[in-house]
Amino acid sequence: MSKRDKWTLPVASVITFLGFVDTHLLIPIIALYASGLGASIGLVGLIVGLYSIVNTPANIVFGRFIDRVGYKRPLVVGLSGNVLSMLLYAFARSPLHLAMVRALHGLSGALVAPATMSIVADHAVSDRRGRAMSFYGMALACASLVGYPVSGVVASRLGVSAVFFLGASLVGLAIVLSMVLPGGDPAGRGPDSGGSLRKARSLLTSRRLVPAYAAIFAQYFTFGSVVTLLPVHVERLGMEAFEVGILLATFSALFVLTQLPGGAISDRLGRRPPVFCGLSCVAISLVVLPSLSSFALLAGGMALYGVGYGLLFPSVSAMVADHTAVGERGLAVGLFHALLTAGVAVGAPVMGLVAGLVGTPAALMLTAVPVLSAFVIAVAFLREPS
Repeated sequence: MSKRDKWTLPVASVITFLGFVDTHLLIPIIALYASGLGASIGLVGLIVGLYSIVNTPANIVFGRFIDRVGYKRPLVVGLSGNVLSMLLYAFARSPLHLAMVRALHGLSGALVAPATMSIVADHAVSDRRGRAMSFYGMALACASLVGYPVSGVVASRLGVSAVFFLGASLVGLAIVLSMVLPGGDPAGRGPDSGGSLRKARSLLTSRRLVPAYAAIFAQYFTFGSVVTLLPVHVERLGMEAFEVGILLATFSALFVLTQLPGGAISDRLGRRPPVFCGLSCVAISLVVLPSLSSFALLAGGMALYGVGYGLLFPSVSAMVADHTAVGERGLAVGLFHALLTAGVAVGAPVMGLVAGLVGTPAALMLTAVPVLSAFVIAVAFLREPS
């Protein structure tokens, strides 16, 4: 690893944290903020979901754009768009204004995600990509771990607008840090190898990438489902919002703590063992959660869920870097983030509907089906060490 890479990767991790913390600052407050502006319950749901609706396809488009122009300029533009969005949230005066800002935020965020992951993939040494991606995953996880509670505290003490201004300030710091990154010059990113749709289809059907894409979609499908269903399940057991918060914090903490050892195992033993183990842990935790009735056992189940996440994420993200050339990596990581976002966006409403039909405990258990499907795909496609 060159001296440049030694400082590029830590700086990129900090930028990743700052570039994603704004979205997590909004999650606890955006629905109430929309309602306060006069949005109906249906419109509140649309406004909350607009970020993902816009962000998912934009990740793919902008990933291809990064292949052609390099990552630094798109990163700065995306971060600047995030700053502008956070400031505009504070000045929204109607649900329509808020919806437009939400869409802009989803669009600019779709530049930040593939750009930051491309930086890590490009500058990580091949035999240490798992560890490099573990730091990337830790940055993403810490953004949520910090964003949720800070948002609540700031909003309750200083008002909702203070959350928006705090988010804008943190992303502004990320812009300053991004100026010291290498340029990611497009001349070094390889030739344009075909149309975007054809290339995207090729990546999505690549034998080496299918397991990673299936796993990341399943992983975040379950997250959307758990965030939706777990509070209902816990409430029916006689517990309150405080216990829900602790359970989700337990998951997040184990997700963060397991990333580095998960990445190291991935580098040492190959991508397959942590992928299989991570998917197994996630599936087992989802199957047993509905049968657990005490807070201690539920915390243990969520800890296992977090361990599965921590083992899985560095390996599947490193697989994308392992099996893509520089000139197609932006699109590959754009697809990765698009599937990540889509997993949450699809998992929450779909399993909410399922819960209405079969009950919350059964729906929680059925959430393991996509994970088991991803496990079968991994077994079928990863027959050789990767």
